[in-house]
Amino acid sequence: MELGLRVGPGSVIVDASGAHRYEDVAERSQRIAGALGARAVQPADRVALLLLPTAEFVSAFFALLRLGACVVVLSPLHPPPEMRAMLDDAGVGLVLTESALLAHLGEAAIGRRVVRLEDLSSGASGEGPLAPSARKDALQLYTSGTTGRPKGAILTHENLATQQRLLRDAWAFSEADVLLHALPLHHMHGLVIALMTALGSGASVRMLPRFDARVVWDSFAQVSVFMGVPAMYTRLVEAFHAADGATQTRWREGARGLRLATSGSAALPVPVADAWEAIAGSIPLERFGMTEIGVGLTNPLAPEERRRGFCGVPLPTVEARVVDDAGVDSDTGELWIRGPSVFGGYFGREEENRKAFVADPLGGAPWFRTGDTVLRDTAAGGAFRVLGRTSVDILKSGGYKLSALEIEGIILELGAVAAVAVVGVPDPRWGERVVACIVPAEGRESECDANTVREHVKHKLAPYKCPKDVILLAELPRNALGKVVKPELIRRLARLAP
Repeated sequence: MELGLRVGPGSVIVDASGAHRYEDVAERSQRIAGALGARAVQPADRVALLLLPTAEFVSAFFALLRLGACVVVLSPLHPPPEMRAMLDDAGVGLVLTESALLAHLGEAAIGRRVVRLEDLSSGASGEGPLAPSARKDALQLYTSGTTGRPKGAILTHENLATQQRLLRDAWAFSEADVLLHALPLHHMHGLVIALMTALGSGASVRMLPRFDARVVWDSFAQVSVFMGVPAMYTRLVEAFHAADGATQTRWREGARGLRLATSGSAALPVPVADAWEAIAGSIPLERFGMTEIGVGLTNPLAPEERRRGFCGVPLPTVEARVVDDAGVDSDTGELWIRGPSVFGGYFGREEENRKAFVADPLGGAPWFRTGDTVLRDTAAGGAFRVLGRTSVDILKSGGYKLSALEIEGIILELGAVAAVAVVGVPDPRWGERVVACIVPAEGRESECDANTVREHVKHKLAPYKCPKDVILLAELPRNALGKVVKPELIRRLARLAP
């Protein structure tokens, strides 16, 4: 394959069905590309993937890249209404799935061609199409914006290839590595930062169907690299301390044999980093990344050079600025990023793109406004620390980036809810704990219980978007214009905490 898969001696993808040589994965990909081409998939078509995390996903993903299609990755975690919204937004006409997930599409399949991967086994093999232009759209990943609607971040072949190269070099990936993969594939972290970096380095990949703390611990002895989110590290630490002495000894040896363990998608709480270090011998390598940029900042590879609570410095070719509210460069403010790994914009969202990018008066590439508030420690080599979200309506919980406005809109569908505000409160396990503060309609308090609210949200949005807590209040703090003052609401919740 022209992009992303380096075939090395002994390189394999291990999934629930066994070990698959990269050569076989590449050949299968060419067959899928040939079969899809025969079904009139054209360059620039947007094609959705709804597949389990297996070697077949890798073959199908790269088949679409070879054809020049732009891939929209779906997840079994998405309920059909959420999938349909993404597919409608992207203008997807064809969904590639498998028998095990066919029924999950539900209403999202209406008006679209649906092809089962199993039906493409007879496609012609061969060299396949030439690699698409570096500047052509390759991937459209969805992330929540301040409007509460999912936005499709468009990543080009150049964006993906740059990210592969930067992380391969920064983290010293090689054909000798084995990555333990337990991240969702519809996110930048799982698909590009983890999977594609390993594939582009010729490293082997052991793919788990889902994260399970005990399975991950048992797998460490067979791998050299693990990439996770803070919630995973919290659960790993909890599982370790719940295990018996003999199991702890075995797990500790496995963790200490890892060449690299990284943490991303949210800030890693220092107590969790310390607890991991006590077990594994070093803190995880923290870095800063987003759907729109991949990884932009990283701590050093050498464990002794990493700083707790910091996400490191810019990668080569990545430029970073810290800009205060007045638009002046500062040591504390919003992080702005630019470079060849930064996306070109959101699909069909002209207004959001105008807000997201700032033109360079000197004629250089525009700056992307990350929406994160950071501190740059100039006295310590310019390392960055993420202080929080610039907008309180964007929450990060369990490694996922969530829109409070989206969740509020779903809860407001309940007739018993007069008003709602969703906020994130600090939580050592989840990073931010999603809390729904509800003002019930008069006389309908009993209809706003936590189970009712969660069940309603669960049927409309992915499970990780469901509020962990539901709190009933008489009123919400508002300003003169009637807008909820969320910082004040969070302070009130802190006072209510036991």
